[in-house]
Amino acid sequence: MTGGLPDVDVLGVNVPGVDVPGVERREDDVREVDVLVVGGGGAGLTASMLLSRLGIDSLLVSARPDTSTVPKAHVLNQRTMEILRELGLAEQVYAAGTPAANMSHTGWYAGLRGEHDDYGREIARIECWGAGATDPAWVAASPCRTTNLPQIRLEPLLRRRAEELAPGRVRFGREVTALDPDEDGVTATVRDVATDEVTRVRARYVLGCDGGRFVGPDRGVTMEGVSNLFRSVSVHATTDLTRWLRDDEVLIRWIWLPHIGTSCAIVPMGPQRWGTDSEEWVFHLSFPMDVPVPDDEAVVAELRRALGLDRHPMQVHRINRWLVEGVVADRFADGRVLLLGDAVRRLPPTGGLGLNSAIQDAHNLVWKVAAVLQGQAGPGLLDSYEAERKPVTVQFVQHAVANIVTHLRGMEAAGFGPGSDPDRNWATLRRMWGDDPADEDLRRRMRRAFADQSGEFDALGIEYGYEVDPADPATALVDDGSPADPPPDPRIHRPGTRPGALLPHAWVDPDGDVTARLPVMDLVRPGRFLLIAGEDGQAWAEAAAKVAGELGVGLDAVRIGHLDGDLLAPGTAWLDRRGTGPGGAVLVRPDRVVAWCATGPADDPEAEVTAALDAVLRRDR
Repeated sequence: MTGGLPDVDVLGVNVPGVDVPGVERREDDVREVDVLVVGGGGAGLTASMLLSRLGIDSLLVSARPDTSTVPKAHVLNQRTMEILRELGLAEQVYAAGTPAANMSHTGWYAGLRGEHDDYGREIARIECWGAGATDPAWVAASPCRTTNLPQIRLEPLLRRRAEELAPGRVRFGREVTALDPDEDGVTATVRDVATDEVTRVRARYVLGCDGGRFVGPDRGVTMEGVSNLFRSVSVHATTDLTRWLRDDEVLIRWIWLPHIGTSCAIVPMGPQRWGTDSEEWVFHLSFPMDVPVPDDEAVVAELRRALGLDRHPMQVHRINRWLVEGVVADRFADGRVLLLGDAVRRLPPTGGLGLNSAIQDAHNLVWKVAAVLQGQAGPGLLDSYEAERKPVTVQFVQHAVANIVTHLRGMEAAGFGPGSDPDRNWATLRRMWGDDPADEDLRRRMRRAFADQSGEFDALGIEYGYEVDPADPATALVDDGSPADPPPDPRIHRPGTRPGALLPHAWVDPDGDVTARLPVMDLVRPGRFLLIAGEDGQAWAEAAAKVAGELGVGLDAVRIGHLDGDLLAPGTAWLDRRGTGPGGAVLVRPDRVVAWCATGPADDPEAEVTAALDAVLRRDR
């Protein structure tokens, strides 16, 4: 007994009741929580952390015994790093991940090791993901840079932080075997994988983050799209490749295999060194759907043959087989059960959008769940999750599939393909490397094919600048009627404050103190809205303070201007991106998405702010 309260056994962990607020043991031995998170990958762990930061009582269960043992995803884009920054994890991730200097380019090479000097020769190289934090557009988009950290190294960091924020509430080795929903919540049956002990958990909401293994299928959710693109095999191994690799700035190496006609991708795994001297690597091999994937011994033999590493020392840690597909869930929710991450999408790795979109799902959803649970919003707010995330998901899946096609076009331009003649393949590459005027058309086609790969590696507008369409009434936005103005190319990012856009990045100085400079995104506090007015928008700021008290909604307000305001914006970045005049204002949601915008002053600012919050939070529904 502690403090007069009985100890509570939370799925096998005895926790003093006084230390676990909100967990109750009912007479029928059902544990009660506000939110049950099913799945302990990127989406689930992020959801757990975000819920804890908002004071929501949650329990995470995962059928796996521990975090992922498969490298899987590795590129963490700027939008994701901003979320990890909110959670106090960005510096740890940057410290553990690839230095910017080792991930400024991606490159294509002719084999790895072979009987002549052209093996390992560079075919092409292009910048990727902000060119190591040097591309001006990428630097201007965010205070965070893209980084690279394989999932097997990222997830332990996420888990540790989730456990810090919710001690005893992150439980691996616990499998959900049944869900029984009703109007007020969901009762889950949870099995201890090691002991077979069964526990029931009663939650007001369930977040299905289990990769579509149980929760989605149990609720009748189906996946739509292309499910049989090809099979892939990933080999995670420790081996020394320094004798044959060059270009420390290259992150992903696409190895064309002239002697076979196919290709292999190689990605460094660190963990201490990330250039050509990386201690560990992941090798990705692909197999057509009509070709059976060989057993482990045959996979390693094929890898050695493909790369010319017949007797080279190699310690294989894990071989993972997976189906490459491009599918989206037909729906993202079923009553009080909401789905995130791989439970709603499975897409090719080209573009690195899978794990990033999973983490961003949680960022979109969790504040909404918290607002409903805390009585600030109507339950209709949760309908906006699918309305906002499904169109983005469809775009991501289409983009990832298109990136595969672009890779294939490059090889086709050189005449490569399964069964193609090795001598002809080498001859084509040598013509491309040469300077014979008769081969200029070939060189032009190849240059164009590799330049086209920027759709995967320089797609800032797609991976960071995607927006929600405010014209859809199901979204948690207020459509101001301003016409959409998409850039001429989807790779281009145009920051702004049209409802549905991410709050644009700019720096501000508190009291004009440049030593205390901070990004505008830091003004958005957990679970709270932010009204940003212009330097002449005092009426908006005063209205926000009054409305916040009347509605009981977390709402902060600040004036930002270049010469006057509560905070001063150096330069012209904020003035260019704020989308309003000096007397206007924008309302930013807790997930830093612009919800509403007024370009100038209003006759009744209190009524305007009240109407905007009521519309966003579905307070009448």
